[in-house]
Formats: sequence, C-alpha cells, structure tokens
Amino acid sequence: MKVLIPTKLDKAAAKLLTDNGYEVVQDADKALEQLVAENPDTKVLIVRSEKVTSETIDSLPELRLVVRAGAGYNTIDTKYARRKHVDVMNTPGANSNAVAEEVVAMMLAAARHIVKGDITTRAGQWAKKDMMGFELTGKTMGIIGLGNIGRLLVKRLNGFDMKIMAFDPVISATLAKQLNVELCSVEEIFSKADFISLHVPENDDTKGMVNKRLFDMMKNGAMIINCARAGVINENDLREARKNKRIYFCNDVYPKDAEGEKTCADIADLMLPHLGASTVEANFNAAMRSAEQTIAYFEKGVTNCVVNKGVPDGLDEQYQSLAYAITSLARHYLGENRPPHKVETSFYGNLKPYAEWMLAPITAGISNEFDPYLDSQDARSFLESRGIDYKNREANEAKNYGESMTIDLFEGSDNITQVSVRGTIAENNLMIARLNNFDKLYLEPTGHTLFVEYTDEPGVIGKIASILGDKSINIIDLRAPQDLKSNRSLAVIKTNVKVPDEVISKIKITVRANVAFCFSYA
Repeated sequence: MKVLIPTKLDKAAAKLLTDNGYEVVQDADKALEQLVAENPDTKVLIVRSEKVTSETIDSLPELRLVVRAGAGYNTIDTKYARRKHVDVMNTPGANSNAVAEEVVAMMLAAARHIVKGDITTRAGQWAKKDMMGFELTGKTMGIIGLGNIGRLLVKRLNGFDMKIMAFDPVISATLAKQLNVELCSVEEIFSKADFISLHVPENDDTKGMVNKRLFDMMKNGAMIINCARAGVINENDLREARKNKRIYFCNDVYPKDAEGEKTCADIADLMLPHLGASTVEANFNAAMRSAEQTIAYFEKGVTNCVVNKGVPDGLDEQYQSLAYAITSLARHYLGENRPPHKVETSFYGNLKPYAEWMLAPITAGISNEFDPYLDSQDARSFLESRGIDYKNREANEAKNYGESMTIDLFEGSDNITQVSVRGTIAENNLMIARLNNFDKLYLEPTGHTLFVEYTDEPGVIGKIASILGDKSINIIDLRAPQDLKSNRSLAVIKTNVKVPDEVISKIKITVRANVAFCFSYA
C-alpha cells in the first residue's frame, strides 16, 4: 500500500509506516501535482498545508485516505473527498503547545523590543533610550477561545501572575473556575485586557469579528496577538484605530502562506511567517500521529479522527440536520453568553439506535467551533473539555411521537434555566414541533425567524408587526402559541430578512419581552 508524503514532515512517519509494511514516497522538493502524476497508485496522502483539490483526488483513483498532519483541514476539499468515498483525517492537538508558546514569545518580543534591539545593536547602535518596554506580570490577559491552544496558553501564563479573562460560548463556569479563568463577554475583554490572544476558527460567525467596534473599546497601549486565522481581524479597521491610539499588533497568519508583500505589514509590530506549528516537537508529534492513525485506520478500522464521515445505513441524513437545527435554536433561546452545562436527549421510534450519530451535529449546534463531520467520540471529548455533561434518556414510546427527537439544554447552577425543543420530519421537511411549553408549533427551521416570548396580553403582535413594518421588514409567516399555565405567549415570525439587533432591542423593550432573538437557518 503506497503512502505519498509531499511535504517536510518529520521522517518518523515514513519510518513507522515502512516498518509496518507500507511503501512510502516522501519528497518535499517536487510539486504536489508532479508527485501525484508519478504515483497514481497512491492509497494514502499525508499533507501539511498543501492543497488537496478535487483535481488532486481525481488524479489518484486508488486514494482511500488523506491525513492532514495538523488540526486545520481547510486546504482539503473534504466534501468532494466524501463524494469519492475518500476519508479525510486530521491530527488535532499535535501543534497546540507550539502555538501556545509562540503567543508568549510574541508577547515578550513585542513588549521588550527584542527584534529591534537585536537589529540595532548588531548594527553598532545603542538605541536603549528608544526601547522602554513593559512587563507581563500583573497585567490582564484576554483569550478569545478556550480550546486546546487557549487552555495551554492559560497554563503557560500562570508564571506571570496575570489575571486571565476568557470568552468561549461553550466553556462551563465549573471548568473556568478550575482553570482559574474569569469568563467574560468579548466586549469586556476588549475593554479591560492589556493583552488579547485570538484562538477561534475562521467561519461565517468569526470572519471580521475583530473590527472597529472592538478596537474602539481597547485600552491605549494594549496588544492583540493573532495566531488563529487572518480573516478574523478587519485590517482596515485596525489601521484606522491605530491613528487615534497605540495598539500593538503581533501576527503569524495570512490569507495565503507564500512569499510576497503582506497587507498588514504597515500595522504589525511583529510579523512571523506562520511559525505556530514550526517546532521540532510539533512536527514530530504530527508525523507520528499521522502514521499511527493511518496504521490504526487500515489494520483496526479506527476512524476517530475522520472529519468527513457520512451516515450509517438506515439513517436519513436529514435527521442529523434536524438535530443540528433543534440544538442551534435551543442554544439561541438560552442566550449567547449563557453556555449550557448539560445536554439531555430523547430519540423516539426508529431513531433510537442512531443516538450516537446525532451527537456530532448536536455538539455543532452548541458550538460552531465543532465540525459536525466528526464522530460521537470526538463530540463527547469536545463537550467534556468544555465541562458539559451529556445524557441520552430512555424514550417513552407511549407518547407516540413517531420518529422524533427532544433536545434539552441546561444552564446555571443555582437557578437552573432549561430550554427544551422537540422536532421531527414531516413530508420530507424538518419540523420544530415544540419549544418549551409552547406545543404544536409546527415550524420549519428555514430562513429568518424572530422569536419573542412575552406575558400574554392583547395587542402585542400588532406592536411587533408595526415595528417590523417601520423598518420595511416583511412578515412571511406568523405563529403565536400560548402557555396557559404561565400566562405567556410566543410570537414566532418568519421574515424576509434577518431582523437587526437594534430592531430586536426595540421590540423587547416595547412589549416587555423576556426573550427576543432572530434565528437564521440556511
């Protein structure tokens, strides 16, 4: 079985694979296209940052597995690989410590003018008076994203006696306390922190998230470090912000890893050529894991780290979409800054055997940081790492719910807040049947839907409709179920566009709603 490694990966991978009977071709000097053409019988492709396109996959008719020696796999066309029955793996965590240490190195280098000091002193200058620095000790650190890297960064900074603030929508208060971290909103971090480090993926929710609004909140002299993804920061907004205040910027990520001018060169105090994973140890770890996972995949059928899995025979993949839609709705209803500490599920009818296959989309519904193509074991590990308990309840078939599911999210420790949503598939359409005690909702989770929960009284729907009309927002559909026991009503209004936050705030104040948000589902 031939393994092609077209990258500068530690030779440990090739040795381990060769020792286990694999034929290995490793060449970091030739272009990937040339190596693919020379080795059409390749069954396993191990890459780092190389792009694996649909053309690459089509050129390897015997390809069965692509392994990304690292965590991010955005350079691999995973969906096309799935269509071609090619599994794609990553090696999560192999580079985490290297990136965490790089953040500390960049903070110290920028704070103490290390690079400038070295260059000028080598040139025979003595520019000491121009290099008054500042210390990390006693300062406040803000971390956006407490995944593997974020949590390791917390540990590495403990020796500096820093106050650590962090934002992560799915880290429980219990785990944060164990880490000695104060959970805060993104806004609180940007307004109070002396240093801010970004550790979030780049997606629709995070692209450009660090923009003028957040830069305006930052302290004069604060530092932001980006070792995550280039698109998370709006560079033009940072450029404008630096005209009015001193904001230090350390950067290691770019839209494209290649030679050439960088758009942030004029605003970055320190720039590195994407060195986050460039350590001997990280390279070795990624190499060993890629080889070990390849061997376990073929010899033991271990697919833990396959990131583009399909569904088992007998399960309509629409039910996975339903699980994601239900959980996303429940997560929005709970509130963005109120992460759940527990998830409970019930699967009825023929769905009962497939509970494990629902856990990944449920976890993705809780956090967009989790990829729904991962499996239940990855989902359990992710939830556990965030301090979130998961329980699948025994379904009561006497309720005659058919093929349906109920997903409950719990938040809080003293005053428990619960959101419960039940859904099914009817006439081949996803359907939300119940939200808390608002039954017979029969809502299809598509497009944009405004949810407003309020104390039942006449005229509320008219007030909401009037506010929407004033903003030229059309109502496509409207439901208004009641909870007679609590004397509350729920306005569920489908609109032609997403309702802006300022409009939602006005509605919430006008009708004295305790819950108001717009849920958009693609």
